[in-house]
Amino acid sequence: MGTSVQVTPLCGVYNENPLSYLVSIDGFNFLIDCGWNDHFDTSLLEPLSRVASTVDAVLLSHPDTLHLGALPYAMKQLGLSAPVFATEPVYRLGLLTMYDHYLSRKQVSEFDLFTLDDIDSAFQNITRLNQSQNYYMSGKGEGIVIAPHAAGHLLGGTIWKVTKDGEDVIYAVDFNHRKERHLNGTVLESFVRPAVLITDAYNALLSNQPPRRQRDQQFLDTILKTLRTDGKILVPVDTAGRVLELVLILEQFWEQHHLTYPIYFLTYVSSSTIDYVKSFLEWMSDSIAKSFENTRENAFVLKNITLLVSKSELEKVPDGPKIVLASMASLEVGFSHDIFVEWAADPKNLVLFTERAQFATLARMLQSDPPPKAVKVTMSKRIPLVGEELAAYEEEQNQKRKEESLKASLIKEEEAKAALGEELAVGGPMIIDANIKQPSSKASGLKHGAFRDVLIDGFVSPPSSAGPMFPFYENTSEWDDFGEVINPDDYTIKDEDMDQSFMQVDGDLNGKLDEAAASLMLDTTPSKVVSSELTVYVKCSLVYMDFEGRSDGSSMKKILGHVSPLKLVLVHGSAEATEHLKEYCLKNVCPDVYAPQIEESIDVTSDLCAYKVQLSEKLMSNILFKKIGDYEIAWVDAVVGKTESDTLSLLPLSTTPPPPHKTVLVGDIKMADFKQFLASKGIQVEFAGGALRCGEYVTLRKVGDSSHKGGGNIQHIILEGPLSEEYYNIRDHLYSQFYPL
Repeated sequence: MGTSVQVTPLCGVYNENPLSYLVSIDGFNFLIDCGWNDHFDTSLLEPLSRVASTVDAVLLSHPDTLHLGALPYAMKQLGLSAPVFATEPVYRLGLLTMYDHYLSRKQVSEFDLFTLDDIDSAFQNITRLNQSQNYYMSGKGEGIVIAPHAAGHLLGGTIWKVTKDGEDVIYAVDFNHRKERHLNGTVLESFVRPAVLITDAYNALLSNQPPRRQRDQQFLDTILKTLRTDGKILVPVDTAGRVLELVLILEQFWEQHHLTYPIYFLTYVSSSTIDYVKSFLEWMSDSIAKSFENTRENAFVLKNITLLVSKSELEKVPDGPKIVLASMASLEVGFSHDIFVEWAADPKNLVLFTERAQFATLARMLQSDPPPKAVKVTMSKRIPLVGEELAAYEEEQNQKRKEESLKASLIKEEEAKAALGEELAVGGPMIIDANIKQPSSKASGLKHGAFRDVLIDGFVSPPSSAGPMFPFYENTSEWDDFGEVINPDDYTIKDEDMDQSFMQVDGDLNGKLDEAAASLMLDTTPSKVVSSELTVYVKCSLVYMDFEGRSDGSSMKKILGHVSPLKLVLVHGSAEATEHLKEYCLKNVCPDVYAPQIEESIDVTSDLCAYKVQLSEKLMSNILFKKIGDYEIAWVDAVVGKTESDTLSLLPLSTTPPPPHKTVLVGDIKMADFKQFLASKGIQVEFAGGALRCGEYVTLRKVGDSSHKGGGNIQHIILEGPLSEEYYNIRDHLYSQFYPL
């Protein structure tokens, strides 16, 4: 049999809940994504709590809470201790996302599920990988190779490819085939015939997305219409994900048209976010990288957008039309929640949603059709303690400190007693020479009585000992001409430790936080949370535009047909969307399609039989390899035999010469590239009716064939035309695009 693969969903199937899946490959357990929602609902993590201790490695795909929000809690409370892997942007932006969520929650509640230290501790364990970098697992995972590839949804967003014994397991959720301003499209289409593909059904029912330019223009037109009527615009956004596309759209449009309406980006970590993003140009679209190479201008050096890290900064801004991009997108907490409450009653204002909100949130309620005319919200704020409350708090803290001090001293005393007892047990009782004349008790009392308490204070003398004795520890340090010999590594600060220490200070490129956010973290002023219920009458405009950055249903189906996996697992999507995509894929993609429930373990082990064989030296000496890119290939005619050590080996055929075989053409061809190639050879060529018209009489077309085992579409190339010099010439050019064996 092939590599053993089992998939067990822990969260995020048949619904839009956070994503978390256990994938076991030959007994090695991968936790792929560790998401949580904006409510931080602990009941969602119960399946994870039952398997957290068995996880061998964690793979994170995107830097938002739906994909990594539960990581700090799982490591603190659930026993998750496995190494974590992610790309550099997912690590950096994910860290800032968790900071922003914690600070937003802490300002309006006694949030205690995790702390900033827990966030730092969890992210300190992350191993950062570059795009397409192969990482070879060791120990229990020996033979497994993991590699992140571009998903096209968020900066650094990942499609994970896990390979064992030549079989690929692909995890591809939230991918986007479209090229956007700040990101290239996904590379999912470059994978063909993987053993297992795990993907989502989130957009399976969505079709006919408008072209990008049309969508962007509608977005800008809606904004300008509101601004020109003196309205204010609130755009609820995530911390460091899709907001980057919106920032780039607004920055470029404002710069081109010299607009003066103010734009503000408001999160607790806004300036740190943009500072990091400036250093991730190699992870962005080709157009951004090319622009930087030619002009040395960074697309994220913002001239028209002001970065804010506190609401007090926004309140100092003059009243008038403005745009505010504020976290959180769900409107549950954060700056966006408070601004919505203030601006909702004005008909001139606009709340512009750019993504479907999480289930059971205020934003999701406002996106319903028709939207509610009034909503009940909870307004909470943290205020300092004063008067009797402050005195009671300080008394309570003093009492706690005294108890802790007493407890620490008791523990220290017990440890000292235990250490002394061990020493006496090892050394035996003190032996007293009987020939030595002992002073009389009277003399002893006169001479040492005043100091007896000093000598024995802190010691409990066992009956077998003759008197108290201080412990002695021999110094075994080595010395040379310059002094004591030391180990320099003991005094070296590790890079990871430096990274974490830098996180706590100001806000420049090396990973530090904004001053306002840092001061908020370090603020130890005694305070409490005061809450009140409000009814908000929604008179402002509510508009939803799709800037989620995910492929729509029709594009997903085409991509899945092209990838053509042997087995397909569907996760994350509504029940209706999941069943719809499952039915389609069973007919058009592959016969083995699974949509498991929570904690339902499915076996997707490949039906292929894999064997390891050695190539004998005699066989290798007669093989002629041809180099194709980074690989060398050859056609082999051999028989399977066994070596002296009883391992399988390929041996040369006893008959010579080897039997003839049909020529095999290795490679792939893109019609657009071949069109340019023929044009460079002076052949008139054009696309007509989905085929390539070459010269006067010859036509080249690709035809799909889904009759092979496993379903999916294999592309056959058909060359049609009368047998002529032109036909053979074009055929030779076509063959030149492949490697014949």
